[in-house]
Amino acid sequence: QVQLVESGGGLVQAGGSLRVTCAASGRTFSYNVMGWFRQAPGKEREFVAAISRTNGMTRYADSVKGRFTISRDNAKNTVYLQMNSLKPEDTAVYYCATSNMFNIIITPTTYGSWGQGTQVTVSS
Repeated sequence: QVQLVESGGGLVQAGGSLRVTCAASGRTFSYNVMGWFRQAPGKEREFVAAISRTNGMTRYADSVKGRFTISRDNAKNTVYLQMNSLKPEDTAVYYCATSNMFNIIITPTTYGSWGQGTQVTVSS
């Protein structure tokens, strides 16, 4: 089992930036992909971005392309999500998750370990 802890959420004005961090511990050799998902009140959990630990490939949701950047530090088992030009519709609880799949899949059910989430609120 992989334990995941997110940090870095908060309140920011529209147009501002935040960086959220996810630190993994435990069986960190068991995953290949680390992803970020988000869930707003009354909505389903949706894919945001993911990165492969082995080859560094990334994938983004269309709604965040050009604004969000995912990066990793394999030595620290940590993944970052830099969020720029934030919009009120980015408001959600952001979760990190890990998958042992080789390819980046955007379906939440393919991710086996999840963090507790961190709240990101963007005010207009």
